[in-house]
Amino acid sequence: MAEASGRRRPKAEDGAEARPKEEGADEPLPLAPQPYPQSAPEDTPLTFGTFGAAAALCPASSSSRRRREKGAGPEGAGGALGADRRKSKVWHYYTKLGDAFVECTVCKKQLSFHNSTTTMREHLARKHSIRDAPPKDERGAEHKGHEAKRPRPAESGPRHGDARGEAILELVLEMIVRDLQPLSVVRDKGFGLLLGYLEPGFALPAPARLAGMLRHRYGAARRQLERYLQTAPGLVLCLEPWAARPGHRYLGVSASFIDAEWRRARCLLDTRQTCQDEAEGDLGEQLRAVLAEFGVCSQAVLCVVHGGEQPAAAAHGWAGLGCAARVLQRCVEAGLEVQPVREALSGARGIVRYFQQDAKAGGCLSGKLEALNKSQCKLVLDAGSCWGSTMEMCERLLELRWALMAVLEEQPRGAAAPPGLADHQWKLLQELVAVLRTLGIAAAFLREEHNASASALMPCVHGVAAAIGQQAEAAGAAVGAAVGRIRAELRRRWGLEDKEKLLESPAVIASFLDPRFKELRFLSPALRSELHGRLKALLSQTFGHCPPSPGTHPWAPGLGSKTEGAPSPSAYDILLGKDPTESTPEIHRQLENYLVEPLCKRSADPLLWWRSNERRFPALARLSRRYLAVPATAVPPHQAFATGDCALQHRRAALPHEELHQILFLHHNLELLEAGRSAQRDPR
Repeated sequence: MAEASGRRRPKAEDGAEARPKEEGADEPLPLAPQPYPQSAPEDTPLTFGTFGAAAALCPASSSSRRRREKGAGPEGAGGALGADRRKSKVWHYYTKLGDAFVECTVCKKQLSFHNSTTTMREHLARKHSIRDAPPKDERGAEHKGHEAKRPRPAESGPRHGDARGEAILELVLEMIVRDLQPLSVVRDKGFGLLLGYLEPGFALPAPARLAGMLRHRYGAARRQLERYLQTAPGLVLCLEPWAARPGHRYLGVSASFIDAEWRRARCLLDTRQTCQDEAEGDLGEQLRAVLAEFGVCSQAVLCVVHGGEQPAAAAHGWAGLGCAARVLQRCVEAGLEVQPVREALSGARGIVRYFQQDAKAGGCLSGKLEALNKSQCKLVLDAGSCWGSTMEMCERLLELRWALMAVLEEQPRGAAAPPGLADHQWKLLQELVAVLRTLGIAAAFLREEHNASASALMPCVHGVAAAIGQQAEAAGAAVGAAVGRIRAELRRRWGLEDKEKLLESPAVIASFLDPRFKELRFLSPALRSELHGRLKALLSQTFGHCPPSPGTHPWAPGLGSKTEGAPSPSAYDILLGKDPTESTPEIHRQLENYLVEPLCKRSADPLLWWRSNERRFPALARLSRRYLAVPATAVPPHQAFATGDCALQHRRAALPHEELHQILFLHHNLELLEAGRSAQRDPR
């Protein structure tokens, strides 16, 4: 074969014939990792080759293994690697800069180099229309002779037009939506290196292309959610005010409802920027506009659960209910403002800061904790906006009290040393922690999934007020005063002392429609009887034959109903008297039968109970579907009762304003829309 081709194969050092190398073939990296420069050029394009360090993990070729086994020196392995790279004609147009970058001799642009010429070839073809051809002065020599091989075309990754390329783009957009990442993440160098290793040669689109894909997906999801909301029997609006950074305040508007399968659903409708001095009437009009965009009438809204101080509900005929987590935070803050309690908490924070900032004191404390087998127990500084973190800080201080006092006595008393806590202040913290733990039990109860409805709110509030009242009787004067303020705020903010406000509260009606709390033990017998009468009137007006009075909301509680003329008595009525079963309307009999039903366990899900008994109490079931949809918190309970900032709050604060609403809309409604599509595919 060598004589036929007119060429003689080169000999290796050991006398064996060396295999001919194809033009443009790339050698694998040596086993030693190549050093990276301190900084990469900012104009590195978005076409990524194989990551060099990861490519070293791939199996090496047999010729490479033979060279390493022979122990080739600088002129062997390393020199051969550089010489083999130059066999490709693409090196006529590039100058090597170190081990990780090359420079184009035509436009002086620097490109990343990871032991592959694919990126270099694509740059020449795309920017300079050069298809691997040598310069004019060397073209004749390269093509001289019939035996000269044509250069092998560069291998390219998936393109934007093929199915795999489009699937990669969809997955990149899916990652952006699920993880709340900005569209500019595709220009991050770390993301580029990862995708370049997984898909060599794949060119990511510009953020503008992803923005178009995001708008398309947002439009499709919005239309699907609009169709889904048309099937909801009623909505509850939830308002969440939050701040991204100083001067950028937003309001999240979400809707809560129970679908036809008795599943609790929550979807985000809008996220809009707000002003601090925005009037309540303007906010109400904005909520009406949001509902109109989804084709929902404002009369379909039962109430508004708000996370702020003033709801925009009463002016538009909607009942208002405060977020349980926010209201509980305000109540506890009022109790912690008692002077002795505030002084004790200030001293506790000073101790925690001292051990966190003084390295010597912190080291001494760590040594003592290791001796006590408590090295995992660390001091925690509370956040002023979360009473749960205050409880955790006090618990840690009480647990490490003797170790802390021993270290403070050993350390020299300097200006930075904390004043410490007196014995009565330690006792105050111990009594305060007992009260805060009771409040923590209430928060844990409302955080459970089957207690997410406002039906569990009033029994929980009444129970926690009674429990901390009993604890205050055995506590000192300072903690007793704090508990008194907390209980007063609980009664004021939830209207426990206002009879009319209490009976018209959606949370009270939801408690009655919850088979676990229908006895309404937190109400007096007189209020309980009055609520039953109002519910009978509400059922007659809503589901009876008499229409509601004009200008009133058909779902508003506490409204009377008009009575129609009684039919003429029959002959049997004259003989036997009026039939007692006919004198009671069917919907009233449903209410009476519901009252004599046995109570469910507190661990039961009320929605599952109504799903099983919907046919027995059809009118009450329709009413329950609306009132049990009222959530106790304006956001999901696990987020509302969190002791610190969650990842959602940090990530959404970093999103640009232009794409914030669309990404948040898709992120929050992703599971709901997927469940809706699954239900359509499987009607069972």
